[in-house]
Amino acid sequence: MTGTPPLTEAATSRFARIAEGDLNLQIHYNDAGAGAETVVMLHGSGPGASGWANFSRNIDAFVNAGYRVILMDCPGWSKSDPIVCTGSRSELNGRALAGLLDVLGLDKVHIVGNSMGGHSAVAFALANPARVGKLVLMGGGTGGPSLFQPMPLEGIKLLQSVYRDPTLDSLKKMLNVFMYDASKLTDTLIQERLDNMLSRRDHLENFVKSLAANPRQFPDVSPRLGEIAAPALIIWGRDDRFVPLDIGLRLLWGMQDAQLHVLNRCGHWAQWEHAETFNRMVLDFLKA
Repeated sequence: MTGTPPLTEAATSRFARIAEGDLNLQIHYNDAGAGAETVVMLHGSGPGASGWANFSRNIDAFVNAGYRVILMDCPGWSKSDPIVCTGSRSELNGRALAGLLDVLGLDKVHIVGNSMGGHSAVAFALANPARVGKLVLMGGGTGGPSLFQPMPLEGIKLLQSVYRDPTLDSLKKMLNVFMYDASKLTDTLIQERLDNMLSRRDHLENFVKSLAANPRQFPDVSPRLGEIAAPALIIWGRDDRFVPLDIGLRLLWGMQDAQLHVLNRCGHWAQWEHAETFNRMVLDFLKA
């Protein structure tokens, strides 16, 4: 498909009304490609995050490889409806994904989850094992303490600071530790993130309210990881300053069929900072 123009956020933007249990929400998602198999990509919890922003360097590669790609904006992020989460955010997002897949008529999908998206992918897999093809987890998947580092890590503290003080300065401090090489963050990218963040102050305020109601938004599901039989690829940045590497080892130990790849000179955003390597590795895993 050489010469195909790049996909755009606007051209792939969609909305769906989901009804899943007690959830009745409008969910925004991007829908690209038309392959027989579908890859769902779930973003992280950073302020101003969205499916498109998190996976902008990956979408074209997956579509060109023959997959349909769905990027779901989780409840409380980007153009999806606002919500205050008083329980497990992982399970909330997992239920939202189940509702979206029902609307789209998709029975079984592969799931790629970054950070909060990793937690959400695991929660979905535990609740809907028959609907998962393969799992790809980066920088998230289960909660619980690190054996080697005090928690929360530096990046999580800075992330929460941005929610409480949503300014350009606080955002830059967080993004400075987001990746191994912060020089890759252009002024344009930072400004786009700031604009997206400030356009939905209700999301920022609700995140703070959610933390006040339940500080453990992403519970430790390590005792249940053995229930997950789906093949899993775990990708971690050696220099992740948001979620420690030994959480990836816990995922590797717990799941039935998992492999772990660690990238050096890589922070919390492996799919962006090492996009070519990430795309090749995940596509090889999905096709195996």
